[in-house]
Amino acid sequence: MVAADKAYSSRGNRAYLRRRRIKAVVPERADQVANRKKRGSRGGRPVTHDPDLYKQRNTAERCINRIKQWRGPAFRFDRTPDSYLAGLHLRGAVLWIRSLPASIETRTPYRL
Repeated sequence: MVAADKAYSSRGNRAYLRRRRIKAVVPERADQVANRKKRGSRGGRPVTHDPDLYKQRNTAERCINRIKQWRGPAFRFDRTPDSYLAGLHLRGAVLWIRSLPASIETRTPYRL
């Protein structure tokens, strides 16, 4: 599944994903909707769009933004792929620990 914003809504992108049997979760732009309706029966079918799956895109983007708030991954200070990946894992672990409920977090002796 590919979840993208309206900028990637084009016939070419959708055809490419269809050829590769990848589901596209991309909302249709307003100008494309108007053009399709203007053409009538020759305009084709409306594209399928699952708003519930599209909401998951927002969750993933917010997670990536939180990872980038840490300077290491944002500016790529780590020169080797292994150390960069280790930094991503470390940041992910810190975000996960901070997302735990307060009752669990207070029992840990360490503060991150």
